[in-house]
Order: sequence, then structure tokens, then C-alpha cells
Amino acid sequence: MRDDKDAFSMYPNLITPTPAKLHLGRAVVLIAVVSATFTLAGCIPTTPRLDAQSGLAVNIARTQQIANPNASRDNAPVRGIDGQAGDAAVDSYRESFVNPRPALSGSVVNVGSGRAGSGGGGGGGMFGR
Repeated sequence: MRDDKDAFSMYPNLITPTPAKLHLGRAVVLIAVVSATFTLAGCIPTTPRLDAQSGLAVNIARTQQIANPNASRDNAPVRGIDGQAGDAAVDSYRESFVNPRPALSGSVVNVGSGRAGSGGGGGGGMFGR
């Protein structure tokens, strides 16, 4: 039989613990990755808060553009233009697509000077003081 000392001498690496070598570069990279992960995890917003408010601005804007929210419940006739004038306006509108007016040709159209066609007022406007 063999002695225990012979078994120890045959396999020195199994018995003698080797100290773990700390590589400075790997440790720095590991610390950087861990700290970046925790830092970025704190910057991520939670989606339930955003999902709860999704479409809120659109719904508010649509509601604010309704002139009379109870118009569907109102049975009173619409006041304003009479039937014959309304019918003539709709006919004129439809006719404008069938027979469009020719485009203006010739000289320059005077837009924004305040002198043509208004008939007075001094032409001062906001900058004429």
C-alpha cells in the first residue's frame, strides 16, 4: 500500500490551493458594466404612467372644438339662412366644380398694401404711426 504522502506528492495541484489572481482590467470593466446597468435602470420611465394618459391630448382638443355638445338632443330648427338661399349656395358650390372659374391672368394681384379696394382708413395700419 501506498502512503498518504505519496498521494499528496503525485497531485500537488489538487491539494495546494492556488490563489485567485485579480486582473485589474477585468475588475474595472465589471464594475463599469454593473454601475452602468444600475444607472440606466433608474432612467427608464415606467410605461403604465404613459399608457394611462395615451390619447388624452387628442380627446381634449376634440372636445374643445365642439361648438354645441348637445346639438344632437336639440330639436329646434337651425336659425340663420333660409331654405332658398341655402339651396342656391349649395348649387353654386357644386357648379364651381363642374365649371371652374378661369385663373386670373395678366398683372400682379395687389395683396396686403391696404390701398386697393378698401376705400379709406388712411392706409396706416399697425406700422403707419
